[in-house]
Parts: sequence; structure tokens; C-alpha cells
Amino acid sequence: MVRTPPATRAGSHHRAHIDRDGGSGLDLQRLQRRVVSALSLGQIVGGVGTGATMSLGALLVVDVSGSAAWSGMAATAGTLGAALFAIPLARLARTRGRRFSLSTGAILAALGGLLVIGAAVLVSFPLLLIGLTMMGAAAALNLQARFAATDLAAEANRGRDLSLVVWSTTFGVVLGPNLFAPGEALGAWVGLPALTGGFAIGVLAQITGVLVYLAALRPDPLLTAHAMAPALKDENGSTKPSRGMSILRTNPGARRATITIALSHAVMVALMGMTPVHMSGHGSSLTIIGVTISLHLAGMYALAPVFGWLTDKWGEQVIVLAGQGLLATALVIGILTADSRTGVTVSLIFLGVGWSASTVAGSALLTRTVEARDRPQIQGLSDALMNGAGAAGGALAGPILALITFQGLSGVLLILVAAVTVIHHRTPRDR
Repeated sequence: MVRTPPATRAGSHHRAHIDRDGGSGLDLQRLQRRVVSALSLGQIVGGVGTGATMSLGALLVVDVSGSAAWSGMAATAGTLGAALFAIPLARLARTRGRRFSLSTGAILAALGGLLVIGAAVLVSFPLLLIGLTMMGAAAALNLQARFAATDLAAEANRGRDLSLVVWSTTFGVVLGPNLFAPGEALGAWVGLPALTGGFAIGVLAQITGVLVYLAALRPDPLLTAHAMAPALKDENGSTKPSRGMSILRTNPGARRATITIALSHAVMVALMGMTPVHMSGHGSSLTIIGVTISLHLAGMYALAPVFGWLTDKWGEQVIVLAGQGLLATALVIGILTADSRTGVTVSLIFLGVGWSASTVAGSALLTRTVEARDRPQIQGLSDALMNGAGAAGGALAGPILALITFQGLSGVLLILVAAVTVIHHRTPRDR
């Protein structure tokens, strides 16, 4: 069982003397509120940039490469970038704090956006892929932000604080794709190539995020938490943090949480990614497909605070299993109503809600079951595995869809959901 420092126990009103980052006699509750507000604002502006470029990436890849066959590389490059940057950014967080790590991620994403614009000017497909991969740092920092919300959170409010940061992404996800026209107007005004105006907005949004993190995350929440935590020693008498893979081997709770997050993400990405293809093949218009995906995205983020509150009230295990039940419901609906537009839309809504419950509760479980000194390492590894699983799910979903149809894909994914449920029942509990 993880030992929680006295100053961070549920309902604690203690003040702690902190020597790092110039902090002294800090009101931890007030600091935590400011941290959550800063992270939420960073998620909103970063989400606007990501949302503005998400719908343009595939179009720009086709325009630069000259072939529609490469259109899927936009999402693949972004997911790969998120996986590649997750662990380095987590290491930066451990050594330099969340403020430096999140700012670095936003800077990398902004540089990636500039490379994308440069690739369009030069009509360079390799440079475009590099830029899109670097922009994956935005997704990596967005995932890290949810964990940053738990660094100083009281145990009774950990799920709530984490979920509020996840929820704030809703604004960017909804607003971003609607900036297509303003982006193109901006691009035309400054003389940028077609389809790059949204990326210019993304660059500006990431720079704004850098300013938010640098200004508001003082004192740094992770460094403050480390200063408060006791110098725990392992069996060899060392106080150095453990490696992520070592934690997974020896900590059943962390292993269970990581598997939950990764496989739930793989299921979500696989089904969501193939839904537009399936619906298009059944005669659905782009408008109907767009509404379906928008409802799915709303399901992913809009109810996150509800699942955060329920996680704090009923425990991570209950909400993880509820999330798996929602994912299973989505897949069963997909199997039974694959030829119905309404049925597929309902399936995608359940898919988003199930992902939300599983991710919020799984992330809270991962934080609770790991010592404070080890959290950045295992959190970064979890995010890398999450994105790697998502990339694998997206890559394998296409051939499965072609071989055994939408119903078959849903059936295969249902097996993964069942596997997560079995793991949660059979793994020894830590509470």
C-alpha cells in the first residue's frame, strides 16, 4: 500500500514548509486549485491547436504526397510521436518538474507545426512526416497533464482533479475542428500554402500553452510533492526511483492499471478509426460521419468529471469494470446493428464513454499504487504503451475489417475487453 504523506491525506488542512522553487509555508489546497486551473487552461489551448490540425493532417498528406493511399500516415505519425515523447517527457518531469516538462512538450509540438508548414512550402513528404511526428508531443503532454493534476491532490479528490483536466480537453476538441475556415483565412492573409492555416493556429496555441505552464506552475507541483514525501528506500537501501518495467514486474496494481489503460485505448482507436470507413461504405454522408465522430469525442471527455467523482466515491476497481462494461456494450451494439447508422452512432457514444471511465479510473489507480518517487517513470511508460497500443490497434483494424467485416472487428475487440475484465478479477488487490 502506498504511504501518503500526512500533508496530502484526505481532508488535510496542513500547511507544509517547502524549500524548492522558492515556496515557503504553502497552502497546499490553494496551490492544488491553481495547478488544476493552469493544467485545464493549458489543455484547452493545446486542444484547440490539436483539434484544428487533426482534421487537416490527412488532407495535407494527400496534397503533399500526391496519393490518397498515404492519408492514414497523418494519424499514425501523430500517435507514434506521442509514444516516442512520453518517456523522455516523463524523465524531464522527474528531474526538472512538470513545469519544464510540459513546456518542453508544447515547444516541440510548436516546432513540429512549423516543420509541417515548411514541408507544405517545399512539397517535402519526409519533412511533413517528421513534423507530424513532432506534433505528437502535444498528445504526450496532454496525457502527462492528467497525472500532473494528481501530484498534490488529496487522496479523496485524486480522481476528481485528474478528471477535470481530462474534461477540459472537450473545449479544444469541439472548437478546434471548427477553425478550418479561420485557419485558411489566416493562411491566405500571411501567404501560407493551402491547408496550413490550421497548423499556424496550432503553433500559436502551443506557444500560449508554454506561457501558461511557465507562469502558473510555480512552485512546481511534482517537485513540491517530492520535497514533501519521505525518502523511501527499497530493499537494497536505495532512494533512487525504480525503472518503469521493474515497477510493472513487481507491482500488481500498477500492472493492472497499465494494461487497462493500454488495451482500452487500443479498443477505442481500432473501432473509432474504422467507423468512418464502414459508414462511408454503407452510403453515409460526410456530415453524418462527422456528427457520429463528434458525439464519440464528446463521450470521451464530457463525462470525465462524473467518472472522477465516482472513482473517489466507489474506488478505481468498480469504475474500471464499469468502463469495461460500457466498452463491451458498445461492441455488442456494433455487432448487432452494424448496418444501421443510428446503431453505429450509439455504439460510438458508448465506446467514448467506456474509454473515459476506464482511462480516468485506470490513471487514478496507477497513481495510487505507486510510490511518489516512481510515479513519473511509470506514468511515462504507461502513456508510451497506451499510444503504442493505439497505433497497433489502428494499424491492425484495417486488415481485420477487410477480412471479417465490422461485426468481426467488434467481436475481436470484445475479446480484448473480456481479457481486461479477467485480469482485474484475478490480480491480487492492493486495498
